[in-house]
Amino acid sequence: MKVIILVERNRRLDFRWLVDTGGMPSSHSAFATALATAVGLEFGFGSGLFAVAVAFAVVVMADAAGLRRAAGKQAEILNQIVNEIYTEGRVHQERLKEFLGHTPVEVFVGALLGVLMALASLTWWL
Repeated sequence: MKVIILVERNRRLDFRWLVDTGGMPSSHSAFATALATAVGLEFGFGSGLFAVAVAFAVVVMADAAGLRRAAGKQAEILNQIVNEIYTEGRVHQERLKEFLGHTPVEVFVGALLGVLMALASLTWWL
């Protein structure tokens, strides 16, 4: 879905989007919640395996929205520092990627998409 959204927005296809971090929706959240939903449907929502899958999904989504987002903010500040130094002619430095994580909305939409995709695949297999 992310690639389709970006092609529509940018009017071009870039295969780096398939492996790039950040953006709407969160592919990591979609995958993790699809896995948890599929495990719940297959083994029961009261099973230990479902609990493990949910814990995995929570860790993935917390990382997507928290840690990687904070790293992106740090990259943004470092890039500002590099710009200031570069404009004064002292140092030339490669810019860091600033958007590494997801907003909470992107994580939520990815999670919702994961559940819907798992439910859709269940009806496809039946």
